[in-house]
Amino acid sequence: MTVVDEIGEAPLEPPESGRVIRRHGLATRLTHWTWAIALFFLLLSGLQIFNAHPSLYIGQQSGFEFDNAILKIGAIRGDDGVPKGVTTILGRSFTTTGVLGMSGATENPSFRGFPTWATLPSYQDLSTGRVIHFFFAWFFVAAFLVWLASSLINGHLRRDILPSLADVKALPKSIADHLRFRFHHDGKYNGLQKFAYAGVLLVIFPGIILTGLTMSPGMNAAWPWLLDVFGGRQTARTLHFVCMTLLVGFFVIHIVMVLAAGPLNEMRSIITGRYRINPQTSEKEEHR
Repeated sequence: MTVVDEIGEAPLEPPESGRVIRRHGLATRLTHWTWAIALFFLLLSGLQIFNAHPSLYIGQQSGFEFDNAILKIGAIRGDDGVPKGVTTILGRSFTTTGVLGMSGATENPSFRGFPTWATLPSYQDLSTGRVIHFFFAWFFVAAFLVWLASSLINGHLRRDILPSLADVKALPKSIADHLRFRFHHDGKYNGLQKFAYAGVLLVIFPGIILTGLTMSPGMNAAWPWLLDVFGGRQTARTLHFVCMTLLVGFFVIHIVMVLAAGPLNEMRSIITGRYRINPQTSEKEEHR
């Protein structure tokens, strides 16, 4: 098998290694790593901001006279007089001592929503957390706009992200293959990958950006319709938190899949753009 990249340059790898193609363009690679860095700081600083009031609500308002909280993280003193961390979700409470509500050393516990290791800064500092959060939020937004524009221009969005009818039909098989850790290294996204990336890039990313803007008093004055779209600032805050949780879940699954599919090949593709096709897969494609 001749080993060339997809634009017909000189061979990149020995023939027996399989064909190497250019899988990711420069814009995709740059925005990927920009998002990775930005989301790390956004997550930790966001939890710092959340700790200032570790509760989430549905509706326009919140306060002592309202009973619209769907999540509360705090600490209470138990019947034995010992304090413990408690998380309440939709009215049902769970003891979360050591992780949520109360964490740190037993002799000197920290009473806060998320523990010190999960926030930036580690100590409670709302103003610094907000500065860090807003700084990296604009990097995140800029990277998203660059990715969206370049993907529309070069066809990446239509070709690699938006699922086709064939992808929908093949979705059950794609899910089964992933559950069995059977990966086809043909350089293309399968149906499950397209649905996952489309959900993140076209639903969760815009959602987390718009809900973040909805929480801004300045944006409320400029774009008051955002409050109507998201049902108020408190609901927007809850949806913002949900989007963040979904992104964390996606990140964990994404890393597991990268490790299972071959981390060296996958990392090389997102750093250099070059991706090695599985020889057996390539031969099957050639005989179709």
